[in-house]
Amino acid sequence: MLPFALSIFTGAFLLFQVQPLIGKYILPWFGGGPGVWTTCLLFFQTLLLGGYAYAHFSSTRLTPRRQVILHFVLLGLSLALLPITPSDAWKDHVAGDPNWRILLLLTATIGLPYFVLSSTGPLMQQWFSQLNPGVSPYRLYALSNVGSLLALLSYPAYFEVKFSRQVQANLWSGGLALFVIFCGYCAFLRWKNATAVVVADPAAAETTSGEAEPVSSTDRLLWVVLPMIASVLLLATTNKLCQEVAVIPFLWVLPLALYLLTFIVCFDHARWYHRGLCTALLVVGMAVVSQVLPAGTDAPMRLQIISYTATLLVACMVCHGELYRLKPPPRQLTSYFLFISFGGALGGFLVAIVAPALFNDYREVQLGLWLLSYMLGILCFRHRSREITLAAAIGVVLVTVVVPLLRTRFDDSAGFKAEYLAIFQDRALYIIGAVLAFVGCTFNLRQMRIASEWQPRMAGFVMAFSVALGAVFVTNWSSRTEQTLSASRNFYGTLKVLDYLPGDEEDNYRLLLHGATTHGIQFMKPEKSVMPTTYYGDASGVGLAINQLPQGPRRLGLVGLGTGTLAAYGRKGDYLRIYEINPAVEQLAREQFKYLEYCQAKVDVLMGDARLVMEREVLAAQTQNFDLLALDAFSSDAIPVHLLTTEAFQIYLKQLKPDGVLAVHISNRYLDLRPVVEKLAAHFGMTATSISDDNEADWWLYATTWILVTRNKDFAALDAIRDKAEAPADNRNSPLWTDDYASLYSILK
Repeated sequence: MLPFALSIFTGAFLLFQVQPLIGKYILPWFGGGPGVWTTCLLFFQTLLLGGYAYAHFSSTRLTPRRQVILHFVLLGLSLALLPITPSDAWKDHVAGDPNWRILLLLTATIGLPYFVLSSTGPLMQQWFSQLNPGVSPYRLYALSNVGSLLALLSYPAYFEVKFSRQVQANLWSGGLALFVIFCGYCAFLRWKNATAVVVADPAAAETTSGEAEPVSSTDRLLWVVLPMIASVLLLATTNKLCQEVAVIPFLWVLPLALYLLTFIVCFDHARWYHRGLCTALLVVGMAVVSQVLPAGTDAPMRLQIISYTATLLVACMVCHGELYRLKPPPRQLTSYFLFISFGGALGGFLVAIVAPALFNDYREVQLGLWLLSYMLGILCFRHRSREITLAAAIGVVLVTVVVPLLRTRFDDSAGFKAEYLAIFQDRALYIIGAVLAFVGCTFNLRQMRIASEWQPRMAGFVMAFSVALGAVFVTNWSSRTEQTLSASRNFYGTLKVLDYLPGDEEDNYRLLLHGATTHGIQFMKPEKSVMPTTYYGDASGVGLAINQLPQGPRRLGLVGLGTGTLAAYGRKGDYLRIYEINPAVEQLAREQFKYLEYCQAKVDVLMGDARLVMEREVLAAQTQNFDLLALDAFSSDAIPVHLLTTEAFQIYLKQLKPDGVLAVHISNRYLDLRPVVEKLAAHFGMTATSISDDNEADWWLYATTWILVTRNKDFAALDAIRDKAEAPADNRNSPLWTDDYASLYSILK
């Protein structure tokens, strides 16, 4: 077994080590948003399906020796395509949805090596089963997931910290060569025993009748649907975390590691999956998520991470535990894994491609959980399981305890606003009402035999819970619809324009939401519509900096358009150059807001990632000579890390005048970006002045923190700047961010 174990473990380790590595390489090329990783996951799942299909059809259509020859050829071609470092030429892309370009890049860069690695698990298990009749190969599948999990956990904890991206790519190439040696030896064993066939079915020992049960069409459907649901929840949870914290390998790895952990546990042995316990915990998790979702970013970060990932863990335990119970005899092993991989790829396709086309908001978490609750009822019918019904009933009883505890524990001081506490309470009442009806039916005291035998209506009770859960999610979706003027979703996230006080001519205003973060407001009354609002008031760091620039025509740059509020500072003769990556933002800024229209300066809006566009300008000798360049891309909860590295600052400085000012907006719920910016300023020999304005009297002006970075000491010494400057912080121990290294752990609030 050792050669096969080494091949499977090494292949799985490389398979999942390359995912965060290649994702980190291309993340800065496509805007640094969560959509990049979602598309990467779709690619990985699709190639995994291709590898499993290759393993299945080569095992069933080719003779053993022809199969070995073909695999040797593919292994050799994989080595010939090294290294896996993507070419910089892929960075030159048009603005808009880059999904297909990312998929093409990944195919050209790691397509064949990843395809070969993805076929290792089922292919090696099939060869092992043929050479060792009577021995179950399913533990090798668990070993495969152990290798995958170890790769994911070791990447952010060790490889990402210790090595540059290029060194990581070289180490991975060396690992692939080692894998080829292990896999080649297994192929040699299969060649030498080309006539070996399975003479005994180990699955027979697992049945009481002594024969394996036939596989029904319903079971095959479940082989697809269960992993599809798990995949949907994996990508949806990753999206949610990356939107509201940051797009970093750790938050890619955590959900994927939990997903793989459930595969390891469930496929090692049936005893590790307890249907009743997991069902009860799943019901509790669904209820908790239904309460945290409407609170959005007002929920504490730790609560969000724990609730989403814990629910994902239990949901995947149910999906994969039930999947293992439906496993076929080993002679159908490759088709079984082919169906599983198809379900995973289908889930990735639904989240990455279909959902953005169908929905104008993120609905995948709710839909995935609702579909899983429905599948519990299907499984209850399929297995005639009294255990699922009783466990679900226990889960809903626990909900009546957990939800009130959450409501009292996380009050306003912990981050929940009063309006969300009211929503929390309303949802709890829905659930408690459902609980009373559900438990009353389940524990029918007039029919005590329910406690000892299964009845068809038990599955109906589970279906009733599914309906109640769906009702809760639908009520969550309907919030704020009365104020919504427009809602859209694309690769870069969700955008909503809300219209407040439409009947009030004096105070009517519109607000732009990106996810759950305000990206600007504007009053509709003409006299008030030119006022700078939210993060850009006259007392803000950027407002002070612009107003203190020398008289005469000014050249201003802005990274991140939003509603275009900073255009309110443009005077006749000024020039304002705005970099925006999301086409939908520019469309809304022009159609729903008037800052750009009313601006007296000349305004150009350039579409694309700001760093890449400026890099191309530098290469083309199109120096902008900005008096001030404002970086306003970090107030959202998911920050584009690649805009705050030494490589990025080198580009910004080439576009600034020698005495120009770089204004960095660092207001953020969860991250203290001040040490990062001050360390970068010190690295380039510049002064960094931090300015916070948190005592604004007007509600339309938000508390903000801006850092003004410049080589112009006279500017930093101006009274208006010096009087608002905060005392410098001690950043001697702060790490310097580069494209190879950026640690968010050290700056978590």
